[in-house]
Amino acid sequence: MKFQKQIFGFMDMLRFKELVPNRRKALASGTDTPLPKRYRVNELAKALHPGRMQVEVTALRPLTDGMTELTFRRTDADAFPFFRAGQYVSLQGTVADSVVSRPYSISSSPREALENKLTLGVENAGFFSGYLNREVKVGDRFLMTEPAGEFHYETLRDKPQIACIAGGSGITPFLSMAKSRKEGDESYEMILFYGARDEAHLAYKAELDALAAEGAIKVVYLLSDETREGYEHGFVTAALLSRYLSIPDVTFFLCGPAAMYEFVGKELEPFALPRKAVRRDAACCGNRAVENPRTFSLTVHIRDKVWNIPAREDETLLAAMERAGIPAPNKCRAGGCGYCHSQWLAGEYTVAEGRDGRRLADRKFGGIHPCVTYPQSDMEINVPPAE
Repeated sequence: MKFQKQIFGFMDMLRFKELVPNRRKALASGTDTPLPKRYRVNELAKALHPGRMQVEVTALRPLTDGMTELTFRRTDADAFPFFRAGQYVSLQGTVADSVVSRPYSISSSPREALENKLTLGVENAGFFSGYLNREVKVGDRFLMTEPAGEFHYETLRDKPQIACIAGGSGITPFLSMAKSRKEGDESYEMILFYGARDEAHLAYKAELDALAAEGAIKVVYLLSDETREGYEHGFVTAALLSRYLSIPDVTFFLCGPAAMYEFVGKELEPFALPRKAVRRDAACCGNRAVENPRTFSLTVHIRDKVWNIPAREDETLLAAMERAGIPAPNKCRAGGCGYCHSQWLAGEYTVAEGRDGRRLADRKFGGIHPCVTYPQSDMEINVPPAE
């Protein structure tokens, strides 16, 4: 068989022959200036997403008889990352040989973060939160995750007017949102309904009154156990809301106890609001009610390390690991963020009702979120390192 030579193929062979000499000429004509060791885009990414931060307590302030404000500064950098008002951080420390962490909504503004200041309002409830209220001192150091969470205003999703409903310590993200509104970083019109048992349990009242006087927000206070002039009495009902706004024309943000979510949800049911119109800040998944809970053996793999620890069926796998001093990764502790995503290897388990935020592939191939997973037998899991 005879092949006819093509002129274009011959030219390709010539180009290939000159490839190495041309490359050498190009390299010789280039500058000998060393490549930069730091790139601006990488520095910006690191500033916005530092991962876990080393922080120190700089001030403590009682807000109510059951709530304390903690002010932090970073010791590994000169500023906190800018965040969206309403987001949270997870604070981690060691208490009685247990590695413990909890998510807390940020009460300071995003601009204050750039001044290396971040505040959390912590209620005196639970193991770690109680420790933060009773025993923490100025100068104590912790690890803190970068700000995260979807509980914030989004212009493409939310209405220009937002109605924020807070119960107890649920006021913290709304204080941050109000400050951000005042500083000009957000453009929404904000009305806040803040409920507590009595006036003494209204945290950040002076700050909220100042923001209201400046026109940043409108505040409606409610007291359930006390009657006072200038305050609404009772709970946040549809009738009360309708006196201050048009319910179909706002986006609702709710932060508080589960009972408040249930009550307000029933009040809003007759209005058939779309799902996106009512946003609830997720709470931690705690122990479940189990009569005479059994204790199982939990085998935990983190890279080349292996632990065998006890795990009760009424506590999450994450709680069992923390109690044993294992630094397991976590952020939201509510099954939503996926930061603690781990691999199931063996054993039976159950997921907390309404907390299964896994993808379909995870459910099929054994992905679990330890923060919302309870053991039902001896188990073995592979957990990523906390980084």
